[in-house]
Amino acid sequence: MWHFVLLIACAVAIYLSCEWFVNAVEWLGRRLNVGKMAVGTVLAAFGTALPESVVTLVAVTTGDGERGKDIGVGAAMGGPLALATVAYAVTGATLLWTRRTRARAQLAAVTATAGSTGSTGSAGSAASGTGAPLADGPDRNPGRPGAAANEVLTDPAEAARLAKDQRWFLAVFVFKVALGLVAFAVKPWLGLLFFAVYAVYFWREMTGGDRDGDGDAVEDDLEPLKLQPGRESPAAWAVAAQTLATLTVIFFASQLFVHQLDAIGPMIGLPAAVTALLLSPVATELPEIMNAVIWVRQGKTSLALANISGAMMIQATVPSGLGLLFTPWKFDHALMWSGAMTMVAIVYLLATLRAHRLTPARLAWTGVLYLVFAAGLVVIL
Repeated sequence: MWHFVLLIACAVAIYLSCEWFVNAVEWLGRRLNVGKMAVGTVLAAFGTALPESVVTLVAVTTGDGERGKDIGVGAAMGGPLALATVAYAVTGATLLWTRRTRARAQLAAVTATAGSTGSTGSAGSAASGTGAPLADGPDRNPGRPGAAANEVLTDPAEAARLAKDQRWFLAVFVFKVALGLVAFAVKPWLGLLFFAVYAVYFWREMTGGDRDGDGDAVEDDLEPLKLQPGRESPAAWAVAAQTLATLTVIFFASQLFVHQLDAIGPMIGLPAAVTALLLSPVATELPEIMNAVIWVRQGKTSLALANISGAMMIQATVPSGLGLLFTPWKFDHALMWSGAMTMVAIVYLLATLRAHRLTPARLAWTGVLYLVFAAGLVVIL
């Protein structure tokens, strides 16, 4: 029972910390004068993925022998899968919920307005014989069934940018999976190549996109910094303090969350291997998922999607580089199945982006791929 209480407490702590973190990281992006998308793809993604990378480094270098190395390799493969399926699915489901709730509220407001004016217009309605106070037009559209589910999330420029991130990820991911099938003398040194790839991606994101013609980052209105709610422009020390403090809480709460999950798995009859490969990756990616949910609730869908794609690039490079340097990087059937399902998820996303059909409903469907992975994993193990 105590494990379940701690699990819920950690989840709440992570969510509340992410509320403060996304608030701080947006101001950090303003301070660094970077593009809006770089706040999601680099600053937020790097901040929440850095603790996970530290854990991977500790596991593969000072962990419990082969078990520690297996944990590191499993994290390098499980993290991208969780992001490509569960994180995108939760984002899509949150979009469906918030947009349908907003649509119902708008329709209720229109209906209430019509009701209040119905008495004055009843004579005219009766004379016309229609008995309908509202005409069918744009004001009715928000409440149309299925409108929220079928609304395309990205304009062509945003779709192209997101697709480019996914292509980068897919190329790196295919390469790292291929390395898991072979063995040769210089393979460990290829880990340095993965660090170099992320350095190029980091530079590209920090120096490009979301800028005006003068090269300045485009600025959006930001909520006041939670640490200094009364100031229109917070102090640099306050932005840094809020960012570091929230990251610290996220790190320790995430680790405690994973430990409770590892303890609960056997209690409910799950084999340790299933917990490690199926549940732990979702737990370690919980901060990125929380960030996306918060940004969706704030109406910043582009930032939510950018955060996930940026986190995927980190997970495809940094943990993989560490794994190549410090482990044999040899895949078993379960890891190969994980890699295959990750590739399927990315191909699906690329297909919807290319067709300009990325909707909340289609995004939510990526969660089914994780269920397919779970079913296959039970068979393999």
